[in-house]
Amino acid sequence: MNPTLFLQSDVSNPYLIYKTMLQNNPVYWDETNKIWAIYSYEDCVSILKNSKAEIPVVNANNEQKLNKKALEILNNLTRLSNGIQHEISKEIAMLLFSKMKSVDINSIISQLIKSDLTENKIDWVNSVCKKLPVLVVLKSFGFEEKDCDFVSNEIESLVKIMLPQKTEIQVNSINEISEAIFSIAEKQLSSLHFFESLSSKIPNSNSLSLDEIKTISISNLIGLFIQSFDAGRGILSNSFLQILNYKTFSNKNEIQKSVIETLRFDPPIHNTRRIAVEDISIGESQIKKGDQILIVLASANLDSEKFENPINFDIERSNNNENLTFGIGGHMCLAKHFSIHLATDALWFLFDNYKTIQLLENNIQYEPMINARLPKAIWISLQ
Repeated sequence: MNPTLFLQSDVSNPYLIYKTMLQNNPVYWDETNKIWAIYSYEDCVSILKNSKAEIPVVNANNEQKLNKKALEILNNLTRLSNGIQHEISKEIAMLLFSKMKSVDINSIISQLIKSDLTENKIDWVNSVCKKLPVLVVLKSFGFEEKDCDFVSNEIESLVKIMLPQKTEIQVNSINEISEAIFSIAEKQLSSLHFFESLSSKIPNSNSLSLDEIKTISISNLIGLFIQSFDAGRGILSNSFLQILNYKTFSNKNEIQKSVIETLRFDPPIHNTRRIAVEDISIGESQIKKGDQILIVLASANLDSEKFENPINFDIERSNNNENLTFGIGGHMCLAKHFSIHLATDALWFLFDNYKTIQLLENNIQYEPMINARLPKAIWISLQ
């Protein structure tokens, strides 16, 4: 099996592959796929912090015929990840986070469980993990109930916008819902007076028109929906499995430590990509301008040079929070603390309210994705 671009659904234990590559080929040129794969912690950090390694543009020429709004969303989530435009986008994202209000996560998760619980059985992934994160985001911004329902029901189709290659069916679905979700997001940000004096709040924004800044803002909010769906469901799913396995659920603090250790030990996102815009030296390897780079975050999180006894699930490890799952430096995901808080609250509610929680199927199947390890379903019984 190719050690770089494999589907998580095809591998029972990708961590064995990462361990081998860490030992033998920490910086590896994949001739078949024409891509560099970086496995060690030190080298992954080096690439993540290197201004010569940029986030690649997805669907640059719109070969797949996304409509205007879908293309605006995609372009503003990818092209604005580099240079000065990244800084503008990041400032807008921080302003968006400042508009979020605290919501009662317990009431949301309680209703989700009650709605789908049948004979004390529920699919944790499809009933809770796919719905809770985006609902919390929507309610934090005060979206109307009907808009919450629409976005949460359609988000699984919209997240496909980030795929490098999309099927015709996926493109049609994205085009069908992107205008509606863009309009909903724009309406809500307007009601929050988010656009007022926005230009004056954003450094270096004089190169962009107000309409461009508004589009970036709306796209960033939609990006938060997208990110909360896959990453959020992954944190909730993977943390649940590790907490149940290692029985680290005696109190809320233990749950939070377990979530952070899961982000290192069994993260939802396994790799991210960059493209070299200039030549880059990594040890004895020379990455040429234009070369594709795969940063294997899940491998870096298992590097014994950084984490002592990395194959042990240890919630008391002193440097667990230095995992690379949310990135590092200028491109660190701003949703890190929000995601950890959400998962902690949701999982503590579950283990505090149900004294007997049993996994009904041990052979967990994963989605056919290269960059993320996400369980398809986790059937459990609750008493």
